[in-house]
Amino acid sequence: MDNINREQVKPKRKLYIPRMSYSASRAMAAAFKSIGIDAYPSPQSDARTLELGAKYLSGDECLPEKVTLGNFLKIVEDDNFDPEHTAFLMPTAGGPCRFGQYKPLFAKILRDKGYPNARIVSPTSSDGYEGFGENVQELLRTGWDAVIASDILRKLHLQIRPYAHEREQANALFQDSLNEVCEAIAEPGISSKIKLQNIRTALERARAKYLKLPADFAQQKPLIGIVGEIYCRLNEFSNDYLVNKIEEHGGEVWMTDIAEWTWYTNDEQRLRLIRAGKRFSLDMLKAKIKWYIQHKDEHFLMHPFIGEFEGYEEPSDVREVLGYSRPYLPQEGALGEMVLNVGKSIYLQKKGADGIIDISPFSCMNGIVCEVVYPQVSRDYDNFPIRIFYFDGTQTDLDRDVGIFMEMVRTYQKRKKHQRVVPHYFHK
Repeated sequence: MDNINREQVKPKRKLYIPRMSYSASRAMAAAFKSIGIDAYPSPQSDARTLELGAKYLSGDECLPEKVTLGNFLKIVEDDNFDPEHTAFLMPTAGGPCRFGQYKPLFAKILRDKGYPNARIVSPTSSDGYEGFGENVQELLRTGWDAVIASDILRKLHLQIRPYAHEREQANALFQDSLNEVCEAIAEPGISSKIKLQNIRTALERARAKYLKLPADFAQQKPLIGIVGEIYCRLNEFSNDYLVNKIEEHGGEVWMTDIAEWTWYTNDEQRLRLIRAGKRFSLDMLKAKIKWYIQHKDEHFLMHPFIGEFEGYEEPSDVREVLGYSRPYLPQEGALGEMVLNVGKSIYLQKKGADGIIDISPFSCMNGIVCEVVYPQVSRDYDNFPIRIFYFDGTQTDLDRDVGIFMEMVRTYQKRKKHQRVVPHYFHK
């Protein structure tokens, strides 16, 4: 086995985490700190990120690869870089997606630059996640709770910020709330039960502060559901701060969360076990125990937000989303984000969204397949506005394109057949 994988992330090493989502990478870094690993999100992206990424790529790669690689190379090329005390978290995967290229390419770059001792850590169940040491089970649970907490905080923020009197006040509140949540996640040496309660308490404090934020909910803004490739939709730099532009044009965003992907991969694991004749097996029992704990923790953290998320409820089971996608992209014949994006678009339309934007990297297979399917989805659901925005790191007139889309959305909003359910704070 590759010794890069087997090398444990020792306390003396700083571990850098890809900034797929700012809040999620902060929360995940806190989860690592809770077991004694000094972890940080990768640097914020900028023009230098793209310059460094392009330096080592052919030009055919997708934007998330260029941004992820470029941000890590900013660390490598810093004058204070110490390969003996640095590690990089780089998950990997099989299949046709370029995501599987990230780790081997970065490992080659590190070798070519004379830094073979810098570690790339790729979590995998095949080796029992041994790169994370003896506290791996604690990390896996805390990491899941970190993902849910960051999803909740992002969701609350995107619901309320468009209506706040002072946008920067809402942004400052988000930072303060994220700091408190991360402090709760990072606390070492406590039980999972106590940690979960502490995270929930921090989230409840954030909820109370958001509800006191001066805001005007007198008129509902057009609600735009965001689907698409998971990195590009969540990394603001990669999508040219599209959420900000939607809000500047008078819209509100419902961002697809990170947890959806975990529930999808869990369901795929269930199907693989069934196909392998392991419906009643120790492997299936272990998987069900894991899913039970994940559901239990998610419900515990979500419960205080039942009122605030009224009308914004996420699907109770990912198979609901897969069911909506089935007439267009059945789960048995298509895999991954393309299936989720089509199904989630329909789910959001039924929840009262006024339009859907699919954020995808240029040339991404998922986006290309969905683009073929979306016109039929739109026709079948009352000519509901759906549009793909592709991103490759070059400048486009995004503000103009968002403005055109928002005009379509407002037209649909006026004629749509069923209205949104909104939370209690819309009525205050």
